[in-house]
Amino acid sequence: MARKALCIGINDYPYEDAFDLRGCVNDAKAWSTLLTSQYDFAASDVKILLDDTAKKKEVVKGLKELMAGAQKGDVLVFTNSSHGSYEVDESKDEVDGYDEAICPYDCDANLVLDDELRELIGGLPDGVRLYVLSDSCHSGSLTRAGRRTSKFRRSRFLNPAVRGAPVVANAATRGVKRKKEKFPEEGMRELILSGCNPRQSSWDDQFGDVFHGALTFFAHQVIREAQYKISWADLHKKVTALLTDNMFEQTPQLEGKKAAKGQQIFL
Repeated sequence: MARKALCIGINDYPYEDAFDLRGCVNDAKAWSTLLTSQYDFAASDVKILLDDTAKKKEVVKGLKELMAGAQKGDVLVFTNSSHGSYEVDESKDEVDGYDEAICPYDCDANLVLDDELRELIGGLPDGVRLYVLSDSCHSGSLTRAGRRTSKFRRSRFLNPAVRGAPVVANAATRGVKRKKEKFPEEGMRELILSGCNPRQSSWDDQFGDVFHGALTFFAHQVIREAQYKISWADLHKKVTALLTDNMFEQTPQLEGKKAAKGQQIFL
C-alpha cells in the first residue's frame, strides 16, 4: 500500500511585501517531517513545493502525481499553506456565485479552483484514504484585524484586487457575509481539516522564534502531546480549543465521513 504526500508552502508572492507570509514554508516542512518521522512515509514519496516552485502548473502536476495509480488501501496526504482567494464562478455550481481557490505563486494569472480539486479527487478509486490539511482561507479581509495580540499576525486571505482580478460589488464585505454550499459529508472521498470557516481568516503568526500558521502550530502541539496517536475528531476538538484560548478568531472545520473522523490520523 502506497503512502504519498504533497506539501505546499508559499510565503513569498510577487506583490509588495505587505502581502507576504512568514509561516507557510515552515508549515510545509513541518508536515513533511512529521509524516516521514512518525507515519512511515518514505522521503522519496513526499514532494514539497515552496515559494516560486509552487506555480499552478507544478501544483496541478504534483496533485496528479499524488493521485496517479492510487489503489484501495493507499494513504494520500495533501497539505497547503498559502494565501487563499476566490473568483467569480463560471460553471454556476456555487451557491454564492464564487469559486474558492488556492493561490499558487503565480496567482495573478492562475488560481487552483475548488472545481479543479474536486475533479481530481473524483477520479480516486474507492478505498483510497485522502487527507487534506488546508492552512489558508478563502474568505476574510486583510483589514479584518480581530483581536491582534501579535504585531506579526497576518491573514492568509488574498483579496482578488491585489492580484489584478475584477472587484465585484460588495467584495469588501465578503469577509463576514461569505456563504458556501455544503456538500454531503457522507459522500466525500476525502477528509478535510481546514483552518477556518467560510466567514473567517486563517492566521499566520510568530510562536516563540518560529513562524507558522496557527492551525499547523497547534495541530503539531496536540499531535506531539498525544504521542502521535489521536483521531481526527479529537485533533479537531483540541486544536479548536487552543485557538480560542490563544485569541485566534478562527474555527477549524473537519469535513468527511463520520467513520473517517473517528480514525487515527494518517492511518
